[in-house]
Amino acid sequence: MESVQAIKQRFEIIGNDPKLNRAVEKAIQVAPTDISVLVTGESGVGKESIPKIIHSLSHRKHGKFIAVNCGAIPEGTIDSELFGHEKGSFTGATGSRDGYFEVADGGTIFLDEVGELPLTTQVRLLRVLENGEFIKVGSSQVQKTNVRIVAATNVNMFEAIEKGKFREDLFYRLSTVDILLPPLRDRKEDIHLLFRKFAADFAHKYKMPPIKLEDNAVELLTKYRWSGNIRQLRNIAEQISVLETKREINYQKLASYLPQESSNLPSVIGSKKAENDFSTEREILYKVLFDMKSDLNDLKKLTLELMQNGSSKVQENNKGLIQKIYGKAEENNTIFEEEPRLNVIPNKNHTSEDDDFLDDDENYLFAETVEEEEETLSLEAKEIELIKKSLDRNKGKRKAAADELGISERTLYRKIKQYDL
Repeated sequence: MESVQAIKQRFEIIGNDPKLNRAVEKAIQVAPTDISVLVTGESGVGKESIPKIIHSLSHRKHGKFIAVNCGAIPEGTIDSELFGHEKGSFTGATGSRDGYFEVADGGTIFLDEVGELPLTTQVRLLRVLENGEFIKVGSSQVQKTNVRIVAATNVNMFEAIEKGKFREDLFYRLSTVDILLPPLRDRKEDIHLLFRKFAADFAHKYKMPPIKLEDNAVELLTKYRWSGNIRQLRNIAEQISVLETKREINYQKLASYLPQESSNLPSVIGSKKAENDFSTEREILYKVLFDMKSDLNDLKKLTLELMQNGSSKVQENNKGLIQKIYGKAEENNTIFEEEPRLNVIPNKNHTSEDDDFLDDDENYLFAETVEEEEETLSLEAKEIELIKKSLDRNKGKRKAAADELGISERTLYRKIKQYDL
């Protein structure tokens, strides 16, 4: 078995961080077996190196090694890419096609960004892991394949399972062995080594002297967060190598190439906050509704007091409540005018049964009721008078009288019958 240092040199893995060494050591140990491996870590940490180590040290090293970026394949075609399809199985399928699992039979498939797989594809993949069987799209024939699956993801799989985006049973089948690659910010001693390696590579590529960092620039390089990890570091080294005429890079010059990072907190915090926006708005809405309900109850209470005690007494006893509902009143002014007393007339013919509708002190009926009744009687008399005049003018012809009055002949007939004209 090759040593960790020999494997790192063979696959150009730079760094001596203990976590990195442990990841490489686990890859070497698991390589001779056929168990599935899940490589986890942030984007840009170099997860693609681990599957290559595993394949090259396994008994499948003479078979095919196929790397598939699951996040780059559209959802509608990923089943066809992985498992193949038959002619005419969907629009554009002009011929049959072998999928990666059929082509890589006897070899290794590296499923990069496996956390992006659709749920329907996850079911098919689970079947391959359990018994090596798959079915082409548009076919009913079960086929067998003998492949080793190494997967990688930068997704938090436990959160994805909790949200229903990834199957729990598939996760445990893929992660028989879990290999974690540390982010670059946790490998501070390796950052400058990697930068020097990239600078030397680009100097050879572009045929120019390699760039060198001053001491203060090295300090800035190691303290920077490197959210994009090794991929970001490589890009910065290439930019400086190509754009700078001077080969000595100081603190200020390096700082001009580094994007400003506003926070050292992981981006996950922001996503959690976004998920809680709706619940926060809902809580605010509930509070507004409860406040409205409280104000309505106060208004009901005040109205009841007005009905029972009169406005002057109520204003004196409920100043705080009135100000809460209507705002602060002007000094020496009242919010309510004194309630006017109703004009009443005596009703001398009342009985004891009418007492519920009379004033407590004297037996009076409200004058408004009498006035309304008198108004109704006068309207009825005027209506009879108009109908009689119209009939007289039209010599008893109902149709002509109805047209003159602006009513239907049927209505006029009903009125004549009602008033016995």
